[in-house]
Amino acid sequence: MAAYIFRRLLLVIPTLWAIITINFFIIQIAPGGPVEQAIAQMQGLGSGVMERLGGGGHDVSLSDEKAGHSGYKGSRGLDPEVVAEIRRQFGFDKPLLERYVEMLKNYATFDFGQSLFKGGDVMTLIKERLPVSISLGLWSTLIIYLISIPLGIMKAIRHGSRFDVWSSAMIIIGYAIPGFLFAILLIIVFASGNYFDWFPLRGLVSDNFEQLTWYQQIGDYFWHLTLPILAMVIGGFATLTMLTKNSFLDEINKQYVVTARAKGLDERSILYQHVFRNAMLIIIAGFPSAFISIFFTGSMLIEVMFSLNGIGLLGFESTIQRDYPVVFSSLYIMTLLGLVLGIISDLTYTWVDPRIDFEAR
Repeated sequence: MAAYIFRRLLLVIPTLWAIITINFFIIQIAPGGPVEQAIAQMQGLGSGVMERLGGGGHDVSLSDEKAGHSGYKGSRGLDPEVVAEIRRQFGFDKPLLERYVEMLKNYATFDFGQSLFKGGDVMTLIKERLPVSISLGLWSTLIIYLISIPLGIMKAIRHGSRFDVWSSAMIIIGYAIPGFLFAILLIIVFASGNYFDWFPLRGLVSDNFEQLTWYQQIGDYFWHLTLPILAMVIGGFATLTMLTKNSFLDEINKQYVVTARAKGLDERSILYQHVFRNAMLIIIAGFPSAFISIFFTGSMLIEVMFSLNGIGLLGFESTIQRDYPVVFSSLYIMTLLGLVLGIISDLTYTWVDPRIDFEAR
């Protein structure tokens, strides 16, 4: 198993390289690079924008080739020297391949350079936002799995019963309600003061968090997370519950279960010693993608509504602003995390079903 894990870890390197390379060159043909963004701001806000660009070049810089010409539409009416200074400030005066090689060298050491528009180090920006995204992604995924797997097993065991019908109806209703709409309902009822004023609407912790005792800090942390996590969980468990049910139903109807029953094994032993291992494989396979989805994309609207500065909101804002160092660093970290979770998922396969042997492959 150690050799298999080592090979998988080695594959992380070319996979990361391929994803970053493809996205780097695709972005070259995307209209509206950061230089055009800066020029548009200058034309609307005046020369004060230049002061916010900071001094010196950046370690990691990406742009489209249009930014390389001072005669494109966005630069009309501006002194060519001003445009050249903007390109130099953003580091876009370098050739494309030089920027690409420089980016690969910096990313290999997790040096993501400076944000083009937000100011400050990209890694610092990501570290500041990580606690919010990790909190939302981790607890939401954990709660969804803790609800969905037992519920799906119960539905499979009681397939066609009144419990199955009513639980399916509730699942469909929960799935039909968008998370952001449920968040609005939670805010109106429990946080606006119109009905109740039980939960906060801003931040991950209170302003006096450092002055609280350790158990008060834990309570304050979950007090702030209650409504956002509820909003993310409400529609997230429907798909996993039905997947669990269908997976168990498929296994329960197989010949080896009929044989086990004929030998006199009780239903509990059949379910948890035989069916469980086989049925859980497809559920475990979907964990990395489910976690990454919630971690980076599913929480963006929730972050906005509850004033939580997470990775999802940072990535969206950076994409709109064409802040390529932030966009590519978020992509890099997301890809790396997904690949590591994929390896962990394979290890979980062997834990659930020891008969699986990746070395034999």
